[in-house]
Amino acid sequence: MFQKICWIQDLQPSITLLKLSTGSLRSCDPAFTRKALVINFCGCRTERRRTHAMTDIHKDKEAVGEVETAMLDADLFLKYGSPERAMKRLKTALERIPRSIPLREKMREVAASHKHPEEAARHCLALASLYIERDNLDAAHDRLLEAKQLDNRISIGAGLEAIRRARHPELQAHQATKTVHRREKSAVTFAGDLSAISVFDAIQAIENSRLTGVLALTNDAQAGHVLFNDGQIVDAKCGKLKDHEAFRQIVEITGGVFDFQKSAQSFPVTIEAPSNTNLILDSLRQVDEEKA
Repeated sequence: MFQKICWIQDLQPSITLLKLSTGSLRSCDPAFTRKALVINFCGCRTERRRTHAMTDIHKDKEAVGEVETAMLDADLFLKYGSPERAMKRLKTALERIPRSIPLREKMREVAASHKHPEEAARHCLALASLYIERDNLDAAHDRLLEAKQLDNRISIGAGLEAIRRARHPELQAHQATKTVHRREKSAVTFAGDLSAISVFDAIQAIENSRLTGVLALTNDAQAGHVLFNDGQIVDAKCGKLKDHEAFRQIVEITGGVFDFQKSAQSFPVTIEAPSNTNLILDSLRQVDEEKA
């Protein structure tokens, strides 16, 4: 009996219930005691779960309220000609809620329109990452393109590769595990493994260095060539395909090897695009539409 009483006394909420029900702990019927303890214990667990759920909802409401307040404050600062204070207010809010898309979009907008291109580009990259996580790949494309336009020094190859893999996860699962032997060339400027360095990063390096020459890509299934004049893509070939069709095929290559060979002579222009980034994004969209 002493052991039972000690066990019951460990459950303080149950003691209260039993005392209220019977007036005496010792006089309780054992069966009634066990039943009351079970009911009270389950009730306590349910109440704790309800409390945690309400706490999470309260936190979500607080975050939403803070985002709205910060954006209203920023609009007020902008209205009275204080963009720096608006950016500072948004930055403070982002430190607390770094994954808020509305806050980052507002920060990007304010920074871009008030001569802070580098800050705007940084938030464009962060937004692209957030949009990829939410499978909003078109918005991610747009933010990557805007980041490149705001700051041409930025490399967006990793972002483009992430978008492509998000659109086609089977590419990663079926990536070629074998690599072909490298072609022996006398004037190879640089070369690499496409499983480690994406075609987008290779194109970015050529563009930044304003090189003229041929980028050759080869894997077990196909081979392609991209021609550059001063870092700008001007032609492409992949099997029997040429120009834009060939380039759309090339951007899908994920395995194999690549090398770039400089040329002293420029090539005829058969692909015209505002920039390499525009060409890549348009090609990826077209590939996705064809597979839809």
